[in-house]
Amino acid sequence: MDLGLDGAVVLVTGGVRGVGAGITRVFLRAGATVVTCARNEPENPNEVDGRTAEFLACDVRDADQVHAMVATIVERHGHLDALVNNAGGSPYALAADASPKFHAKIVELNLLAPLLVAQAANAVMQTQDGGGSIVNISSVSGSRPSPGTAAYGAAKAGIDSLGASLAVEWAPKVRVNSVVVGMVNTEQSHLFYGDDAGIAAVGATVPLGRLANPDDIGNCAAFLASPLSGYVSGSTLTVHGGGERPAYMAAAQTKETK
Repeated sequence: MDLGLDGAVVLVTGGVRGVGAGITRVFLRAGATVVTCARNEPENPNEVDGRTAEFLACDVRDADQVHAMVATIVERHGHLDALVNNAGGSPYALAADASPKFHAKIVELNLLAPLLVAQAANAVMQTQDGGGSIVNISSVSGSRPSPGTAAYGAAKAGIDSLGASLAVEWAPKVRVNSVVVGMVNTEQSHLFYGDDAGIAAVGATVPLGRLANPDDIGNCAAFLASPLSGYVSGSTLTVHGGGERPAYMAAAQTKETK
């Protein structure tokens, strides 16, 4: 299906690995010019069918770097049609043990930085005849308990609220939506789930029987950025394979087998 993204200029923050790399690949396949950013340049650029994503070094928490990055994109390409706010994440740390500085940095990266990049992108998109689209990559951690990553979950809840507000403030030129992501199989999955058997076991707990792959998330982000979703704004699209089976179901089944 033609998403109508051929020739579009798309910025994907944190687009060099993991979920971000999957998002980048999908937009490249759709014919978009993709600019990725991260603090450090990747060893291998994202490439699909001979088309390669551009890279700009940027710490998305730094306002000067963000504005310089967006200005460079506009100088090179003349426009910016879509932003995918993907950069984020959190190491595991129990809330009682983590320092105030740790919590502040997690909120800064996962909530304040996406707002900063969105502001810079919106300033450009408001001047364009076609406006633009902003897609925030959120998480199910924002709507369910997130032990070990409490500040991250709170920040992601904030991203969903932020997107709904910006969709009102920046309409009608700019649409703003969120992709609420569940468990994804990336190159770092073994750090959380162990070996391949552990990853498969965790995937079996998902109603659809597997973890998402990064391109699954990319497909949804591309849809929300595309003209196909031209009347969708202020929404959250949950991409979690059906979610998590309620714990009581396993308990009830165990009781029945005794």
